[in-house]
Amino acid sequence: MVKKAHLSGIAFAAIFGFSFMSSKTVLGHVSPMGLLAYRFMIAFLFIEGLRRVKLIDVKLSKHTWRAASWVILLQPGLYFVFETLGLARMASVEAGIMIALIPVFTALFGTWLLKERPHRKQLVFIAMSVLGIWVVQMASRQALSFDRLGFGLLLGAVMAAALFNIASRVASRTIEPLALTYCMMASGAVLFNAVHTVERLHAGTLRLYFQPLTSFTVLLPVLYLGVMSSVIAFFLVNTALKHLEAHVISIYANLATVIAMAAGVIFLQEQLNLIHILGALCILLGVYGTVYYSRHKPMTPIMDTSIIEKGGVAVEEAV
Repeated sequence: MVKKAHLSGIAFAAIFGFSFMSSKTVLGHVSPMGLLAYRFMIAFLFIEGLRRVKLIDVKLSKHTWRAASWVILLQPGLYFVFETLGLARMASVEAGIMIALIPVFTALFGTWLLKERPHRKQLVFIAMSVLGIWVVQMASRQALSFDRLGFGLLLGAVMAAALFNIASRVASRTIEPLALTYCMMASGAVLFNAVHTVERLHAGTLRLYFQPLTSFTVLLPVLYLGVMSSVIAFFLVNTALKHLEAHVISIYANLATVIAMAAGVIFLQEQLNLIHILGALCILLGVYGTVYYSRHKPMTPIMDTSIIEKGGVAVEEAV
């Protein structure tokens, strides 16, 4: 199962890497909240459709939703809200550097909450991967203009993503990854479509709610984001977190930067220079070292499991 978990990490990194290109295409036609609304609406319709025709078996109960509550709050809730608002105020270079800190905070929170202490050599390789992200982002040569509110919002996104890794790791002890993914997609669909409805009401364009989806330029990337980058990718994330330490899985996310670079060069004819290549090598070496020195030990119990069976409040006590 450990080998499959590592393969899941590589797979979700590849999916997320191509999602940047899809998001960039859609954001030329809809607002950020519109993108999230369409993305999670399609994600929920897809996973619910699979459940309705009995291609997947999703066991839902009050306990399932309660155990998933912290995961839902953190991802897709707080993370996407903080990231979207932060990106509106900060340069993409700054945003990329901030998001690269997720593995660092995951390691810190994992040590504190799950008692999963990274090997000293793993910490070196995590830092190397973060350095690689920094090099790649700085190579874009964008001017930086520090914004305190934007910084705070992106820091909130980093914290939410790091805690999501912890919460998903804990929730996976009592509910299956598929059920957890279903709860995430359903909650994201409700949350972001509600926000986008208010956005369109304010703009007086509610009657045009579904109009962007009539264009294949928007529909095809949104289908990729909804089906691949949401349902399948987060299922792979939740599956991997069930079997591997949180800091190990979080480092795989940095692979998405390398894959996004490759996708940009191949499909968008973007330029690649020596600095990008050096940064990519740092990221790859950092990911490899972190995974290589993973100790594969089982998660240390951090709660009374009898409480889970009786009331299903495990995640609330763990996070």
